[in-house]
Amino acid sequence: MIVTADMASIVWRITVTEGERVQAGQQLLILESMKMEIPVLAPAPGTVVDIPVAEGDVIDAGDILVRVERNR
Repeated sequence: MIVTADMASIVWRITVTEGERVQAGQQLLILESMKMEIPVLAPAPGTVVDIPVAEGDVIDAGDILVRVERNR
């Protein structure tokens, strides 16, 4: 699964690490836009395989935030 940004924002905090198992609805990272914190949640259970962004990055809508391999 690829988790993408819904809007242009800044990566404020990354709350998971590569290799970490996550549950559906678990917070992956927090974006900041117009002084609002926007949590980004895992859509399904899986293992984080890639986080191609870093805290402080400015991102656009559609940018890839996290790749999660779905648990079988």
